[in-house]
Amino acid sequence: MISSCSQSQTKKIDKPYYSGIYPHLAYYNEEGECGTGAVVPWQDKLYVVTYGPHLPYGSSDKLYVIDDTLGIVTRPESVGGTPADRLIHRESNQLFIGPYAVDAEGNVRVISYKEAQGRYTGAARHLTDPAGKIYIATMEEGFYEIDVNDLTPTTLYPDANGNGTGNGPGVNPVNELLPGAHGKGLYSGQGVLVFANNGEATQEALWKFDCPSGVLAEWNGKDWTVVRRNQFTEVTGPGGIYGNPNPETDPLWSIGWDHRSILLALRDNGSWKFYRLPKASNSYDGAHGWNTEWPRIRNIGTDENPDYLMTMHGMFWHFPQTFATGNTAGIRPRSAYLKVVGDFAPWKGKVVIGCDDTAKEQFLNIRPIKGNIGGSGQSNSNLWFVEPQELDQLGTTTATGSVWLRDNVKKGEASEPMLFAGWSDRCLWLRNDSETPVNINIEVDKAGNGKWSTLRTKKLGAGKSAMVSFNSIDEGEWVRLTSDKDATLSATFAYTEGTPRHNGSTLFNGVATIDKRPTSQGLLYALGNNRRALGILAQTPNGEKYYELSGDMKLVTKDDNATAEHIRHYFTLDSARVTITDGSVMVDDTKGRHWHLPLGKSQYTNLTKQNTMRLCREVVTERDLMNLHGTFYELPAENADGYAKIRPIASHNLRINDYASYRGLLVLSGIDAGKVQDNDHIITSEDGDLQLWVGAIDDLWKLGKPVGQGGPWVDTQVWAGSISEPYLIGGYDKRKLNISHKGNQPVKFTIEVDPDGSNNWVEYMTTTVKPGQSFLHNFSDAFEARWIRFKTDAPCVATTWLEYN
Repeated sequence: MISSCSQSQTKKIDKPYYSGIYPHLAYYNEEGECGTGAVVPWQDKLYVVTYGPHLPYGSSDKLYVIDDTLGIVTRPESVGGTPADRLIHRESNQLFIGPYAVDAEGNVRVISYKEAQGRYTGAARHLTDPAGKIYIATMEEGFYEIDVNDLTPTTLYPDANGNGTGNGPGVNPVNELLPGAHGKGLYSGQGVLVFANNGEATQEALWKFDCPSGVLAEWNGKDWTVVRRNQFTEVTGPGGIYGNPNPETDPLWSIGWDHRSILLALRDNGSWKFYRLPKASNSYDGAHGWNTEWPRIRNIGTDENPDYLMTMHGMFWHFPQTFATGNTAGIRPRSAYLKVVGDFAPWKGKVVIGCDDTAKEQFLNIRPIKGNIGGSGQSNSNLWFVEPQELDQLGTTTATGSVWLRDNVKKGEASEPMLFAGWSDRCLWLRNDSETPVNINIEVDKAGNGKWSTLRTKKLGAGKSAMVSFNSIDEGEWVRLTSDKDATLSATFAYTEGTPRHNGSTLFNGVATIDKRPTSQGLLYALGNNRRALGILAQTPNGEKYYELSGDMKLVTKDDNATAEHIRHYFTLDSARVTITDGSVMVDDTKGRHWHLPLGKSQYTNLTKQNTMRLCREVVTERDLMNLHGTFYELPAENADGYAKIRPIASHNLRINDYASYRGLLVLSGIDAGKVQDNDHIITSEDGDLQLWVGAIDDLWKLGKPVGQGGPWVDTQVWAGSISEPYLIGGYDKRKLNISHKGNQPVKFTIEVDPDGSNNWVEYMTTTVKPGQSFLHNFSDAFEARWIRFKTDAPCVATTWLEYN
């Protein structure tokens, strides 16, 4: 597809373009990862800096400059590293991006890593000399003053990576200055410098997602104070990249999370307040902090018409520029996304998103279902050009978040406020693990002005649980809870949309459907050794061939037996890692847990057993895309709790052979050439024997909403007290349940749900089913939970059948 990048404001771009991605703009490095650290418009050009995973002294990464014809120039001053800082310094009229200072004429100077080592994560205005200096922070808690005129650094606190020789104390050095590790945001205002990190450098943090981790801290020019011991990322304010225009009085914002939900911090009038938002995706969790790449709050509008966009845990959010004490209304979910977003900015009528697409190093993201599949041959990523309205049109805004999760709650002590506005269907799951009944008071702040009123009160017996549904008259910006007794409580909010966003798309015309064998298919591998091409070991009408897809999207045959053999050995398909039962696709995780997912169309059973389709693969950094029985799923890394936090993306009837990430694109093999019908997303080889589909991973939402059927028990012999294994119910709508049994006495079935995958089961309802009868149940629109399971009080042969239509 040839398209312009906003023809009203730029020249026509005569380059291939697919779903907002220009393959020629892809950038590569020689490191284990190639993320986008910062994207900044400056003097009518776009400046982009990339990073590798742990490179405090420089790397093969570059500073790129893109003009309005989408020509890209690699600056010769590039020194690489792991940078993500960005600041426009008005007084000196310079852009600071990574270790570079760029003046109004585009001249580039470099801050010396030898004199100021570290992984530059944030830049901020100076507290006492804002015209002459800035601050730069590193991920290992090095802090520098930088003279904006001669770039001389002054070390305030040393970086923990050693003495500048490269012989530092290890991959994750720990600075004892502040708790936590893996620095992220930096911003100044109200007389303090605020710093955030989102990780922990311990062995426990490599596998346990909910251990203590991260910090939000502030410095008054003399002493550091820990504000909160949780994982935090962005720190900013209404002044954005320029710094706050009224630094003494403007608010400061920070975003982060814990295992319960997203955290939003507000510093106003010298004090901090905290709010909570639900998570759309849990793939960003992980106590080590590696899975979260610089979530941001940025103005994608203009100075005259500001429009602040927030990215956090897989969701685009509206964020009000006016967010402050007594004026907290206006945060709204826009849509979910699958890309890993490093930074974004408005440019030439589009929102330009810098991504972290394809990492050579799989880090900790290894799991059995992927078989022996290797990583990409070379790390690479790209920009994603999005129309502003598209930010509201991607994935569903379904999200869950807790204010309490097995917490010891004090009598009368209010929970932190949870966002309540922005969804049509909402419910609350409550669980009381105490030996005494409690009354839970549910309060709302209707206008975001800090004035609370009681919405309702829910009585919860000792050891009991309950679901509370909200309707359209239950209005409020924020909701909070209190208990009338000391108790151990859980409270999880689950929100979803009323109508599906997508009901199928012609975008995937030409991809083979399950009722027909593809005319061509192939195994995909992004090549290494700076070849910057995609290798395909293809099965065509004329036999096996090896092809390469180049950066200009030409698909040609190659004579390269060594690469073909590499693909044959390391990228074979392996379906032995799943079990298809009468009611589910069953998968196991590395902790020995069994998970049951819904069945799609029956043809997928044989196709899966025949090893004709890729089941699971990493297509964005440190998270997997799984394609099981006709449904795509986002699958978090095991260190982010893996299958427990899975979310369905879309269901389909396609016979996709393989899929991979390349130059920021999602590439699919398994094409029916007779059904291509001039689809611009289909690329055909020069010899006509091979076709591939190319687009963005977030195109998958357009396949249609998730559907499926099945259940954990299908004519299964169960005993009194039996408990089924978990069955996925989250992310679907129009859900129905049919319970029956083959027994000679009534059987009581207890239905439980795990609201968010935290293994915190809540009783939904009980029903007694007589012999020869069925219990039929339609779940309400307000119902939302991640997993469902069943218990019985008597032996029988039971069927618990679910339909998601």
